[in-house]
Amino acid sequence: MAINRQLLDCLVCPMSREKLHEADVSFVDAVNGLIAKGALTNQKGDTLTQPIDGGLLRADLTVLYPIHDDIPNLLVDEAIDVSKIAGK
Repeated sequence: MAINRQLLDCLVCPMSREKLHEADVSFVDAVNGLIAKGALTNQKGDTLTQPIDGGLLRADLTVLYPIHDDIPNLLVDEAIDVSKIAGK
C-alpha cells in the first residue's frame, strides 16, 4: 500500500503537528504480531484485535496511525502507542 506522495507531504499528527511517514513492512508486521497477541491498545484504551494494512508513523516514532483498506485513520483516539516497538 502506498500513499500518494503529495498527500503524505501534507499530513501531520493531529496531536503534535509532527510530520508523518509511512511505516515500513517490517514495522507493520511487528505491530500486527502484537495485535495478534492482544498486547496493543489505542489511545482510548481499547485492545486492538484487527490487524492493520499499514500505518503512518509520527516523526518521534512513538505513535502510529493505522491504515485499513487503504484509508489512513488520523483520529487521535485510534492512534497506537508504538514507543516500545520503536525502542523509545
